[in-house]
Amino acid sequence: MNILVINAGSSSLKYQLIDVDGKNVLAKGVCDRIGIAGSVIKHKTYDDRSINKEVVMENHQEAIKQLIDVLTDQQVGVIKSLDEINAVGHRVVHGGEKFFSSVIIDDEVLKTIEECEELAPLHNPPNVIGIKACNEILHGVPQVAVFDTAFHQTMPKKAYIYALPYEYYEKYKLRKYGFHGTSHKYVSERAAVLLNKPYDQLKIVTCHLGNGSSITAVDCGKSVETSMGFTPLDGLAMGTRCGTIDPAAVTFLMNKENLSTDEMDCIMNKKSGVFGVSGVSSDFRDLDKAVAEGNERAELALQIFSYQVKKFIGAYACAMGGLDAVVFTAGIGENNPDIRQRVCTNMEFLGISIDPEKNNTRGIEIDISTDDAKVRTLIIPTNEELAIARETIRLIS
Repeated sequence: MNILVINAGSSSLKYQLIDVDGKNVLAKGVCDRIGIAGSVIKHKTYDDRSINKEVVMENHQEAIKQLIDVLTDQQVGVIKSLDEINAVGHRVVHGGEKFFSSVIIDDEVLKTIEECEELAPLHNPPNVIGIKACNEILHGVPQVAVFDTAFHQTMPKKAYIYALPYEYYEKYKLRKYGFHGTSHKYVSERAAVLLNKPYDQLKIVTCHLGNGSSITAVDCGKSVETSMGFTPLDGLAMGTRCGTIDPAAVTFLMNKENLSTDEMDCIMNKKSGVFGVSGVSSDFRDLDKAVAEGNERAELALQIFSYQVKKFIGAYACAMGGLDAVVFTAGIGENNPDIRQRVCTNMEFLGISIDPEKNNTRGIEIDISTDDAKVRTLIIPTNEELAIARETIRLIS
């Protein structure tokens, strides 16, 4: 069965066409700069045929038309007609408290997703636009919503309720939600397979480390704690996000600098994190280069990031009452041996010990633990698109 996986952003639309039976990505690409001058579609097939061209895409519906055109194109296509697309799986960032799992999209589901837009104003609206565009173009093809927040709906109330007046939770659903749930679920399930142990008997900390980073405690197959909160701003210092800070620092800085709420929001989301500390970049490859050149602030940024990851791992081991495995995933987690080494140094007391030679690898599934380590440390490349495709198949079947 062929599943079209859609990840719609405000001005972009990423896609993959996946043959779930053969576990093959037939084609993937991105429609970029939607509604902006210079819009472009980049498309690549499983056998390295590709296209990169500027096309006019005023809206997401036109972007869907473009990707359908390239999927069925005689030169760079992989299917002959729309009939070969069996279903569409959509990444939807926020499901609020409404959705505990993935769902087949109907009018009522779409309405409920739209009601969650105030919880994710930057993400849910383009997700909805992508769904509606597919409805217009792919008549009758079943669509499934897979939520970033759903996996974390198993968190206990003590983990997700903020110590604010309870009425704000009741009125506005102001609470911790967590994100990257599809990734955390996928890699924790893969960890159980690699360790050859029952998923529902393991205590795992999954570290999704990229430009946006989050850490999750997965206890016996359920998310019981996660670092991101009401929004993806909370938790670790990230590429450009500040992560957890004293809330009073926000009002202090707003008063001192005479900042509006939008200006302060921009500072915390786009000008902070390792970029704000280093003054160099949000890209860890650039930071590594700067450190090699003697840049002390770049070194400090890496120290802050690694230190915070280490703290979350220790805290979550305590929260679960034990630890069987730590998983590193996403761009930094999979491809940055230095960060993994920094995080795992002096963690032997917790049972974590990694082999430097095994750690010197990128982008493959591997156990990098020393032979005598009590806690296994794994690198598992995430595959959110495959996870979305599998969820889609599960529901439409």
